[in-house]
Formats: sequence, C-alpha cells, structure tokens
Amino acid sequence: MSMRRVMVTAEGVRVTRAEVPRPAPGEALVRTVVAGVCGSDVHAWHGRHPFVSLPYAPGHEVCGVVVDGDLPAGRRVTVEPDLPCWTCKQCLAARQNLCERLRFFGCAHDQGGMADFFTIDVRRLHTVPDDLDWRTAALIEPLSTPMHAIRLAEGVRGRTVAILGAGTIGLLLLRAARAQGAKRIVVTARSTANRERAMRFGADAAVPTDADQVRDALGESADVVFDCVAAPETVPAAIAMANKGGTVVVVGVPAGEVRVPLPMLQDSQIRVQGSATYLPEDYADAMAMLGAGTVSAADFVTAVHPLSDAASAFADAERGAQIKVLIAPDPAELSPLPEPARGARMAA
Repeated sequence: MSMRRVMVTAEGVRVTRAEVPRPAPGEALVRTVVAGVCGSDVHAWHGRHPFVSLPYAPGHEVCGVVVDGDLPAGRRVTVEPDLPCWTCKQCLAARQNLCERLRFFGCAHDQGGMADFFTIDVRRLHTVPDDLDWRTAALIEPLSTPMHAIRLAEGVRGRTVAILGAGTIGLLLLRAARAQGAKRIVVTARSTANRERAMRFGADAAVPTDADQVRDALGESADVVFDCVAAPETVPAAIAMANKGGTVVVVGVPAGEVRVPLPMLQDSQIRVQGSATYLPEDYADAMAMLGAGTVSAADFVTAVHPLSDAASAFADAERGAQIKVLIAPDPAELSPLPEPARGARMAA
C-alpha cells in the first residue's frame, strides 16, 4: 500500500509517493494527524541549516494515532524526535539529546512526520493527554525547546530576562518565562510588527536588538538572555546584555560561526550555555503548561495547510507573518476550530 510523503530537495518542497512502512519490533506505525513547519525546516529548505542536508524527509513536530506495532492501536501520541543510540556515555547519563551517534527524525533520518504514516521507536513516543486537542498537541514539541532552555538557565523566577527574537520559539519562551515567575521580560526584534506582537504576548518591553536599549528597558543588566536567533549580530549583543555575571542561553541554531567577545566573557564572568532540543521531563512540563492554558493554540496556530499543499505551507512559514504553520493530511480532523486570535486564519 502506498502513501503520500513530503520531500524537501534542491528543487523545492514536493509531495511524493512511498510505500507505507512496516513497524519493526519495538516500533509503532503511526498515522499522522498534524505536523508543524519549524523554522529549521525553512532554513534547511534553503541550505542554511548546519546539520540538515538536502534531500530530506521533514516533519519532526508531529502528532498522530498509533495503528500498529508495539503500542495499543488508537493511542494519541506525539514524537520526541531525537533518535539516540541508548548505549553511549551521554545516553547512559540520561542526556540522550546529546547522544554521540544521534539521528533526528524528520531532519537527519529516512522518515519524517509530514507523511500519511511513519514508523518510530516506541521509546520516542509520548501519550497526548485527552484534554489537549490536536492543534494544542502540535505545540508540545516546540514548547519543549523553551522549557529545556529555561531548565538549563537554572530557572527564571525573580530574574530579569531578555529574549532575542519574536518568532515562534521566542514567543513560546516569553509565555513560559512569564508563567515561571520572571521579574521583567524584554523581547528584541528587528521589525516593528514583531515588536508589537511581542507586547501583545506579554512582554514588558520590546526593542530592537540593542544591548543598551535592553538594559534600559530592564532597568539593569539581564540575569538571563535567551538568544533565539543566534546570528552574528545577536550573540555579542546578548553577551553585552548579560554583562556582568549573567547567563546567555543559545537557543537558535546558528547558520555558521560567530564572533564572541571573549575578554568581556572572561572579565565579567558571563556564562554562555548551549541548549540542544529537549528531554522527556521538558515534554512533561510542556504538556502541563498547555493543559493549564498558559500557552494556547488559539494564539499560536495561525495557519493550517493540507498535506497535499505542503509547498504553500513552507512558503507561508518563510514569509514570517504567521506564528505556527501546521500541515495536516486531513485538516477537517483538527476541527472544531479554536476561536481565532491575533489575526489567526485558516489556509485554504
């Protein structure tokens, strides 16, 4: 039996045909219900992702229903897409996101979730709580990234926070940091529209990516800076915002090397912390936050495209006007629609 699947190649985003995979022992066959288009997908599409090469099968932000294999049929699941070896020293220390032989479903793997079906190790599946609809469930994976970053920063309660970037991850970080008791949060963005959006989502201030303006808006240096852009201009700015004694967490995936002001880093005792994906406890925290309504699909999911029109979904995500773009084999399965918010729309 054949199925549809999306492939991203140098020629563009295409929907192709493939055989439905069969689950091996320890795997489950999952029918895709919804998959998100990540910023990393857009970067990889244009050859700007340092770890994803073309062609590749996209779809690491994916939820669906088990139909066969080593889990009960009918179970609603979401994927934790890192595929560890389980035997290296990082895996044995419960840091499987840092596996020394890591593969990544939907990025560096022969399958992705932008397909009618996929197979995956059952250890990479999390049960979706019954109180989360599919649109909300689609936010579990992206929200887990900020939850992991905050964990690595040793929390934000009572601390001043700067967030560089007002895209999906930056806005999710904003909501998560607010829920976890940050003292004051300033978001930076290049465009006026994105700064206005950050204010609507609860920032205390939103300014261009300028260290002096951020420090003025915070009233002091930033205790924690989350760089969700990781561009050549944002990394030194983030370090200047954290001067002195602050922590910079690099959340965005840099396209290449950047310059680091090492004298300031050393003399001001600034910590720079990389943040790589997530762990199961971050998925649990994300589901709890979604269940509490702190993060809502009505605010974040702004476009849904059918699988057959994946190319338009990628183009929609690239333009930057949307927050989270979803792809669904059958968009009607995501009904009922949430009340639209922040200019949300449903793509034809």
